[in-house]
Formats: sequence, C-alpha cells, structure tokens
Amino acid sequence: MSAEENKKLLRDIFDQMAQGNTRAMSDAMADDFRWVFPGDWSWSGSWGPKKVALDGLLRPLMEQFAYYRSEADLILADGDRVMVQAHSTATTTRGEPYNQTYCFIFRVAGGRLTEVVEHCDTSLVERVLEPIPARG
Repeated sequence: MSAEENKKLLRDIFDQMAQGNTRAMSDAMADDFRWVFPGDWSWSGSWGPKKVALDGLLRPLMEQFAYYRSEADLILADGDRVMVQAHSTATTTRGEPYNQTYCFIFRVAGGRLTEVVEHCDTSLVERVLEPIPARG
C-alpha cells in the first residue's frame, strides 16, 4: 500500500475512535501485531502478538474507563510508517479525568497494523491509571 493509503487507514481508524468505537484499532491489527511503550517506567515494554496485546494490555487498560474517545490531530505518512498525533477525552471508572496526549508511530503492511510505538504523558498514566498486570 502507498503512504497515502496507509494514512487513510489510520484516519479511518481514528475517525471511528472519535465516535467511541474503541475496537477500530484492534480490528485493524495483523495477527503478528506488537504494541511498544518505550522508556523506563511501569508500563514500558512490548506486547505481541495481537492476542497478547489485546489480552495483556488493551483489555485491562480499557476496562479502567467509563468513557473514552480518541481523536487524531495530525497524521503524517512516509512509506509503511504513519505518525498520529492524537488526544483523548476520557473518564476512568473512578471518575477521574484522563485527557491524554499521544504520539503514535504505526507500521502498516498489507492494509493491517503490524506495530505501534506509543509516546504519551507517562506521569498522567502513573497518577490516574491502575498498573497493568505483569507480563508472563
């Protein structure tokens, strides 16, 4: 796929997520998908393949929200890489606001997401969210 097609894929995903369809991203993941949090903090690491990313990271994360919307502010593409600057409007199940900013760097192959490296406000994560279960 071209960079423009990859960019459109991510635009479609984030348009759906802005409407509350949090499954839009997982539905677009390839089976060998990997989610990466770089750095040295409690959530740092890599989750893959797709089943591990869903069961070990995304489901425990999304269970912490009573309300969650994510919207793309900027999408740039270069070959198989698509950078999405985004923000969320969310509330945890404990009633705390979780208005996050993100920089996602996606890799796309054959119309499927194969990897994302997520950069976010780690202080907000540590302050508002419960730690995710340890990886086995």
